[in-house]
Amino acid sequence: MKIVTGNLKGRKIEMPRGIRPTQDKVRKAIFDILGDLAGCSFLELYAGSGAVGFEAVSRGAIELVLVEVDPQCQAAIKKNIRHLELLACNLYPVEAISAVKRMHKEGRRFDVIFLDPPYYRELTKKTLHAIGEYDILAAEGIVIAQHFKKENLPDNLGVLSLFRQKKYGDTLLSFYRHAEAGVV
Repeated sequence: MKIVTGNLKGRKIEMPRGIRPTQDKVRKAIFDILGDLAGCSFLELYAGSGAVGFEAVSRGAIELVLVEVDPQCQAAIKKNIRHLELLACNLYPVEAISAVKRMHKEGRRFDVIFLDPPYYRELTKKTLHAIGEYDILAAEGIVIAQHFKKENLPDNLGVLSLFRQKKYGDTLLSFYRHAEAGVV
């Protein structure tokens, strides 16, 4: 797999076995929608290989936090960080909801939060609920949940409000922001 956009475009990323990576066309669509990420902080939950987060850095994000509990995926992420020579990148080797709670305690906030949990486990809704409850999203930030198209997510979760969805085959991208944020 390769980075598809930005200043790292074309650089190879190691993929651990047994994961369902975000397809190139979906990654490209995410960053086409987000636009320039210069100066942004980016959190990727259920990071897998870290591909989406690395795309964010390639598009200008200055801080990347990757959360991944699987040791095989952690090893691939560490190798990718070294290969891409990323300095402002941190790996949290913990479960995603625990990481959300920890970041809340640390007073952390992110401009963009991306999550792509394993399908068919109801983790998307649980994780969005934790993000809404613990509010680690910056005031003008965006949460993007990648999930199976038949998984129904609520319009509102805590402080989060759904404002956009895009479908790509069996994949649905759901975009959330603070409920009081203006319409895009």
